[in-house]
Amino acid sequence: MSSNDAHTLAGAYALDALESDERAAFEEHLDGCADCRQEVAEFAATAGRLALAAHVPPPPALKRAVLAEIGDVRQEPPRTPRRADVTPSPKGAPWLRNLALAACLVAAALGGVATWQHQEAREARVEAGAARTEADQVAAVLAAGDARTHSVTLSGGARGAVVTSASRNRAVFTASGLDGLPKGKVYELWFNDDGAMRPAGLLERGKSNQVTLMDGTIDKATGIGITVEPAGGSRTPTLPPVGLVDFPA
Repeated sequence: MSSNDAHTLAGAYALDALESDERAAFEEHLDGCADCRQEVAEFAATAGRLALAAHVPPPPALKRAVLAEIGDVRQEPPRTPRRADVTPSPKGAPWLRNLALAACLVAAALGGVATWQHQEAREARVEAGAARTEADQVAAVLAAGDARTHSVTLSGGARGAVVTSASRNRAVFTASGLDGLPKGKVYELWFNDDGAMRPAGLLERGKSNQVTLMDGTIDKATGIGITVEPAGGSRTPTLPPVGLVDFPA
């Protein structure tokens, strides 16, 4: 692969569209080409923006109607065929008492199902609202007029970028090709406040490609870091960073 050819592959590399041999050759080229590293970071951030732009939420009226039905509709009891050859037994017979007990159990079970459905609907509404709020904040940072993209060098050949907006005072982290972690470990983000690392959120486990709003505001942060921490995260980094980036002054 010639140097001129390599310069044209930044977009395909950012979208994981290269064959394994082309990918390996391009990664060798990246080691010595700052321009291509910047282009890869910008392409990765743009891909994140396009993914958010393609998201179309369901109409609010439809969501309200579905969630209302979940909380109000009860399950029907099992339907059993009637038998014409059953001879009624005297009042107070064991089968009648058993039937009454079964009816009570079914009623209790259905009441429990209704309660569970109501709780699930309420939790779904809370989660949907939180997800919508975060997606709106991510989109606002990425679309800000003063948005700046900074490439992040990650271990294992993964690619990362952080998009910052001074006017929004927030940052969005994007990554692709992240290595899987052993059980009980998670990637944690940090703001670098002149050498003091401030927790900025956890990445989702098991996802190699991510776009996430970093927790907290940028304030006077001079960069960010990524470390591998125990599940649940840490208050301070416990291992050397797998990625660091400084913000230009």
